[in-house]
Amino acid sequence: MKIYNFVLFLFTIILFSCSTKTIKKIPVLETSKESSLANIWIDAATNHKIEKIVKREGNNRSFYFHNNPFYKSLDGKDDLMIFSGSVSDGNQFFSVNLRTNQIEQVTYKKGRKKGEILGSKTRKVFYMINDSVFYTHLDTKKTEFIYKFHDSVIGSITSLNADEKLLGGALITKEENEILKKNPKKTGYFDKIYEAKLERSLVILDVNSKKLEQIYSENAWLNHIQFSPTNPDVLMYCHEGPWHKVDRIWNIHIKTKENKLIHKRTVEREIAGHEFFSPDGNTIWYDLQVPRSVTFYLAGKNIETGKETRYGLKRDEWSIHYNIAPDMKTFAGDGGDESQVARAKDAKWIYHFIPKNDSLAATKLVNMKNHNYDLEPNIHFTPDGKQLIFRANFEGSTQIYRVNLQKEQ
Repeated sequence: MKIYNFVLFLFTIILFSCSTKTIKKIPVLETSKESSLANIWIDAATNHKIEKIVKREGNNRSFYFHNNPFYKSLDGKDDLMIFSGSVSDGNQFFSVNLRTNQIEQVTYKKGRKKGEILGSKTRKVFYMINDSVFYTHLDTKKTEFIYKFHDSVIGSITSLNADEKLLGGALITKEENEILKKNPKKTGYFDKIYEAKLERSLVILDVNSKKLEQIYSENAWLNHIQFSPTNPDVLMYCHEGPWHKVDRIWNIHIKTKENKLIHKRTVEREIAGHEFFSPDGNTIWYDLQVPRSVTFYLAGKNIETGKETRYGLKRDEWSIHYNIAPDMKTFAGDGGDESQVARAKDAKWIYHFIPKNDSLAATKLVNMKNHNYDLEPNIHFTPDGKQLIFRANFEGSTQIYRVNLQKEQ
């Protein structure tokens, strides 16, 4: 018996030794086209682990930074994320399991889909094809038509309210649409649309009754429309245009129609923008520069009290978009290149920010020097708050990645 136990012990040791030799060590690489071939790597500049989480042909694009892409699996055990993937006749929505990386196609309707709107409670993804609004159920894959905009206007939907009964969006004139067609690049249409002062209207669309209601109109570029994540009657929008010429951020109560300015500029060329709600709906956060391209802050305005919080940032830490962790204790930024407002020399990084007194302490997570910032990375914290998800083109196509906030040992 003793000999048998000894032989069994030796066999176990040999088996363990062989198995450990087969474990692949995660390579340490510069984040680039070459590193993406490994699927998982450690960024040589930051020592944080990065993984390509969507492995399918074509371009794959995660949601815009303030649009929630996450929902739970039916058994409640896993977090899933919706993303848009290119196909031969346009694009389709897919889900990816953040634990297993398993991909499942959600939509099958032909055509290019606009909009990135997820109802995580009702388990529906909403989108437009041409002038029509649809939703597809995430589990049954059943698609339903909701609304077709009238031929006299150009309509869009961009947000879903907290009880997931109303979609929010805008109506624009055909004159404005012609400006966009003739000037497809932002550098071409941005000033032109602002200066045209054409009428835009905010609208809400009832998902169940399929009735459209126009709630506010103005001869101004109304844009960046977002419902509060907790109050179904509060809709945030902006006066779009050169940020130093507009008081940008506004809330409207969709029942009383009361309008409220969130941030009033105080000095010449001050700017505030790329606004987003905190998860509890109590605070609106935004990029604040006083004045433009000189002093940089991530600022937040409490909706009820009006109290403003400002966290200072260094020029090279400025980001196109910021986001906030699920526990609302830390922030993230997606960096930028020299052509953008901060004119930063070394800002091509994905950042994690921790508040310290009146400033943000920055940790670099991903070296983005091989990324073309014509595609904005648009970071999202994962639901567990342990990783950031971003999109990038450093491998030549648009793909989706995640990076650990915790540095590798």
